[in-house]
This record gives sequence, structure tokens and C-alpha cells, in this order.
Amino acid sequence: MKISAINSFSNQVNFKSKRNSDTEYENPISRSTERNLAILGSVGGSAVVGAILGGLTTCLETKDVTGGFFKRHKTAAIVGAAAAAVSLIFTLPSALYNRKVSAYIKEKEMDVFSRDRELKSNLTEEVHTEVKDPDVDLDKKLDDNLKLQMANRGNAIGIANVTPQS
Repeated sequence: MKISAINSFSNQVNFKSKRNSDTEYENPISRSTERNLAILGSVGGSAVVGAILGGLTTCLETKDVTGGFFKRHKTAAIVGAAAAAVSLIFTLPSALYNRKVSAYIKEKEMDVFSRDRELKSNLTEEVHTEVKDPDVDLDKKLDDNLKLQMANRGNAIGIANVTPQS
């Protein structure tokens, strides 16, 4: 995937694929990346829950157990690990489903964006070649240019095919 730099002279971002032809766009949204982010977020949140419950368990333990750190806090580690596992079991399916739906929506939005950009580029090129053509009437050139400018601004809804009265 090639993402071009944005400079001050051009506000167009290209998501053109090197594998495909130069005119075909590649969608930058990756479902596997979204899935991995959901897993990472769910595992991280479960680890936090386990650490908090393990820490609370150490506060409630009696201090009469002698030995090293792990002998003294064995029950706290078990409670923390169990809480993290239960939390992961309950949150992971929901997180995966929500990320899958949001990735699908993002893909479709990006496809619409890419096709819209390509369509605007093609229309602009057609109007530009029409302006350079000496055989086309000046009124038609101005009318097509006006329609293109109104479409770029989003003001063209319901105004097309209206001719001024003299």
C-alpha cells in the first residue's frame, strides 16, 4: 500500500495499491489488526482487574506466613489470575464482535471515500479536457464547470437541470 505525503499544494490522499493497477484503491482498514487490538485491549483490561483483585487479597491476608514473597502471596496470585481469566472470558467475545462490526463499517466508509475521490478526479479531468477543447461552446464549458464546483461544495442537490429564464 502506498500512502503519499500531503503537501500544501494538494489535499488529496492516495491509497493506491502497488499489487493492483494504479487506478484501483486498496482499503487501508485491516480486519486482522482490528481483531488483534480487541484481543490486546481485552487481555490488558483483564490483567488490570486481576492485579487489582490480587492486591486487595494481599490486604486481607494474614501476615503470619513465613517464607519468600511468592509463598506469602500465593493465594493473592491465584485469586488475581482467576479474576483475570473470568474477566477475559466475559469481555473477549463482546470485544471481538464489536471490533468486527466497526471494522466492517470502517471498510465500507473507506470504500465510499475512495470511490468518491476517484469519481471527483475523473470528473475534474473531463471538465478540464472539455475546457481545452476549442470546439465546445463557452456556455457549455461554464455550465459544466459550475455544476462541478457546486458538486464539490455539496450545494448541487436539486439544482441541476435548472435553466435561467431571460
